[in-house]
Amino acid sequence: MEQQQQQQSNQRSAVALLLLFGGLFLLFFGLVVSAATALQSGQPNADGPAVGVVEITGVIEDATPVMEALRDFADDDEIKGILMRVDSPGGAVGPSQEIYTEVVRTRARKKVVASLAGTAASGGYYAICGADRIVANPGTLTGSIGVITEIAQLDQVLGLLRVNTETFKSGELKDTGSPLRPLAPADRALLQGVVDNIYEQFRTTVLQERKLTPEALALIRDGRVLTGQQAKELGLVDELGNLHDAVAQLVTLAKLEGSPRLVHRKKKTDELIRELIDQGVGSLTQAMDRHLRPRMELRLPEGF
Repeated sequence: MEQQQQQQSNQRSAVALLLLFGGLFLLFFGLVVSAATALQSGQPNADGPAVGVVEITGVIEDATPVMEALRDFADDDEIKGILMRVDSPGGAVGPSQEIYTEVVRTRARKKVVASLAGTAASGGYYAICGADRIVANPGTLTGSIGVITEIAQLDQVLGLLRVNTETFKSGELKDTGSPLRPLAPADRALLQGVVDNIYEQFRTTVLQERKLTPEALALIRDGRVLTGQQAKELGLVDELGNLHDAVAQLVTLAKLEGSPRLVHRKKKTDELIRELIDQGVGSLTQAMDRHLRPRMELRLPEGF
């Protein structure tokens, strides 16, 4: 009897929490729609030449938003130049290369200046090294010209847990990098070859864009991170300064007159709502999960 009452009490608590979270979600959704409508209806100041601002923040995983922003600004006759604001430690190779390619296409139509904030390293630097000019703070962390991949090997842990795995593959190297078995010499040779090939692509791009001598690039061949000041001495950065200094550089390059106004790409209403809802639903789901389903679990490293 006591157990049944406890179960009923738990059910009532769960329903109350669901109603609470549901109400909060509806409130959040209403605020999102209102905010999106307000953002979309706002008009920029009409004074001065327009400069498009494209931001690269956080780990680079999806190049699509940045590429779309660059293309939109390139097609917009009102936009007289493009400022790229970067605060990223790098990320996936493909998306970084996609952004770089779009930057090169864009600079053929309009001047592009990159402003490096706190960090613009590895893929964060690769993505914008094709800009007409690069401005960094003296203490910006940049450089890190290199490629890295890491593989956690869990076969010994699984052995302790008495968990056996079997793999069926079409070729010897199909499961290269699997954490479920030790790396064989052929696996190591393959992975190192991939890393070396991507690094050579990175190195060649930097050599071409920054007009560095091989001797200068050899100084950073070990993948070390650099300060903005060190990067300028090596030729990876053109000028030292902050965001406003980068804007001044763009004004000079694009031969603009008057005080420029910075314009951010407007996201479509449905795009903005979807993005904010995804974030809100994720937070809501995690909160509900913590309250309604207490459990113990083994969490493997992210990416597995």
